[in-house]
Formats: sequence, C-alpha cells, structure tokens
Amino acid sequence: MKKSISIILSLSLIFGLSLNLSAQTDEILDPVECINQIKGSWRVELGKDTTAFVDFIPYGTGLDAIMKFVSKEKTFMERRINWAYDKNLNRFIGLDQTKGGGVVSLAAAQWISLKKYVLVDYKDITKPEEASTRTVGTIKSNDLLEITYYVNNKLVNTLNYIRVE
Repeated sequence: MKKSISIILSLSLIFGLSLNLSAQTDEILDPVECINQIKGSWRVELGKDTTAFVDFIPYGTGLDAIMKFVSKEKTFMERRINWAYDKNLNRFIGLDQTKGGGVVSLAAAQWISLKKYVLVDYKDITKPEEASTRTVGTIKSNDLLEITYYVNNKLVNTLNYIRVE
C-alpha cells in the first residue's frame, strides 16, 4: 500500500513539474509545429482481431483525426476529432464525434515538451492535474506514438501507435 501511494505521489509530482516546466517553456515551443509531428497515418492494435486506423490530417492551426475501428475486416465504428489551436488558452481544443452517434465531447490538449502532450476533458482545462481522466501522448520515434490512459491518476492502459505512411 505504501509503495502504491509513493508511486502515485511521485507520478503526481512529475506531472506537476511537467506542467510547471511547460509554463516556463511555452515561449520556445511552437504548439502547431509540435502537433504536426504526428500528421500521417497510424495503426494501433486494440485486441484480438481489432485494429484502429487513424489519419492525422493538417487543417489550419491544428489537424483532423479521422479514426476507423475494424474487427474481422469490418468497420464497426468511425470517429472524427477536429483539433484547433487556441492561442489565448495555449491549448488545442478538440471536438470529438462518433459517426451515427448523437453525442459529442470536447477535449483540451497541451504540449508540455516537444515530444509529449497531455489531454483532458475540456471541463478540466483549468486544473488538468485534477482531471478524472487524462491521456498522455509521447512521441517515442518518427514511427511510434505511445499513448497512456489514466483514470483517477491510475494507469489504465498504454497503446502503441505505429506509423503506416
């Protein structure tokens, strides 16, 4: 139990320091340049016979993320997120919608270094460290994007997106 608490506190401290570091480096980071590193086509294995394909297409000061989820060679879901940079907030705001669905969501993402971003629900934009859900994306190489998902500051899953184009 003590070890778990120690790990959680360490992660919280690292996350807090990362946010502080981003505030100090915002002037030298070009967020649009950062997000353009992920443009192109990617593939991620989600489980047995299930794959997601994502195309990140530059658009204005952001990009469109167009996703297809495929199982046994049949598309079972499609999603689109339009990411746009808001210079007043110093974050990308994303409108997420599922094809055929009647619900949309908003998210906010901030690049905290040249190779790492943090994404939270829009409602948590002012206090991302307190967000109940958080996603951390890390560009490991030109062909590998690691995305880690947290719920209540607990690691839920890590997925590796492989560039296919």
